[in-house]
Amino acid sequence: MAPAMGMKRPAAAAAATATQTVTLPAPDARAAEIMSFIRSYVVPEGFPDSVTPSYVPYMTWRALKHFFGGAMGVFTTRTLLNSVGVAQSRATSGAVAINWILKDGAGRVGKMLFARQGKKFDYDLKQLRFSGDLLMELGAGIELATAAFPQLFLPMACIANVVKNVAAVTSTSTRTPIYKAYAKGENIGDVTAKGESVGNIADLLGTGLSILISKRNPSLVTSFAFLSCGYLLSSYHEVRSVVLNTLNTARFTVAVDSFIKSGHVPSLKEGNSQETIFNPPWRHQPVAIGSRFGEAFQEPASFVAIRPLFEDERYIVTYNPTKDKVYALLKDQAKPDDILKAAFHAHVLLHFINASHANLNARKRMNSNRSYQNANPLNMDFIPHIAESCKIVTSSYGVFKKKAREQGWIMSESLLNPGRARLCGIVPQ
Repeated sequence: MAPAMGMKRPAAAAAATATQTVTLPAPDARAAEIMSFIRSYVVPEGFPDSVTPSYVPYMTWRALKHFFGGAMGVFTTRTLLNSVGVAQSRATSGAVAINWILKDGAGRVGKMLFARQGKKFDYDLKQLRFSGDLLMELGAGIELATAAFPQLFLPMACIANVVKNVAAVTSTSTRTPIYKAYAKGENIGDVTAKGESVGNIADLLGTGLSILISKRNPSLVTSFAFLSCGYLLSSYHEVRSVVLNTLNTARFTVAVDSFIKSGHVPSLKEGNSQETIFNPPWRHQPVAIGSRFGEAFQEPASFVAIRPLFEDERYIVTYNPTKDKVYALLKDQAKPDDILKAAFHAHVLLHFINASHANLNARKRMNSNRSYQNANPLNMDFIPHIAESCKIVTSSYGVFKKKAREQGWIMSESLLNPGRARLCGIVPQ
């Protein structure tokens, strides 16, 4: 019986070995491996702890924007090729090549010239980013218009390429500061790489879908309207979702207005969400920082009257009624904190000016007296308002800075984009 028992043991071991070799991984484990592979391409290592909370909405809208942009690219490229004569064989290959080279060359020149704007990409990052996307759609619209005017292909394509390259400079220049705002620690490279990967994936998906749709020859006007609306809507929400802790002109205005009206400084999320994203060039700007003397004062008498109020400051704030604008003039010893204080003072004065305008208009409506009806808010005496604003700023500027720091705003430096003009020879006592 002993030999028989010995023969059964190897057979059992072989069966156990066979069982081990055919064991399959659990479905949950395989799904985890697939998700890990996908995450390695689309999210930074250590996500979500390695990025700020607003990273997900930003990347979601960014992916949608690139999806619509990739889809738009199919239609614009097809239209350009048809217009230049490739599809209809209306031009020789040499002429086609020359036209294409000139088009691209014009775009590079536009990119180079716009690069001189440099520092403005830091001051108004969101505003320029959204304006760049508006320019991108304008360029796409011009490219599609070449289908209606193929004989004007070269000038129209050159203009479109200049516009789109200016938009590309804006996108490239504002990309790193935005990614930097989302990175926690020293992972800016990882955040940038994954962000660009998401954009490329979405672009490829949009391109593929657009190729399938374009085979049915849809209306160019309808396609452009739909894709352009999707692109701009995604761009707006993409920019809106960015949360920055620096104070540029738009965010500073939100913070100071809130403080003046309620004594509350908005949080980073609140301040960024209330920031004005699109400022058309023709919009009246009520405050100017770092202005020239001739812009701020109508006559020297106004300067002489208010100068004693600012003997201890490195700036002077005034109001020009003919331009309905508050000006902050900086002395040549002004430091970053002086610029911030001057901007704060300018907004306090603007609050007094606006309140006076509102009161005067109310009295004009309620009183039929001729003197009120003929009164012009621009002719009011603004010197007392400047004196009153000086008292308010002296007592409240320090409180504003403290509350802003508590909310997470960086107060050591600002991005208020002050002008270069400085008052020389006026030394604070």
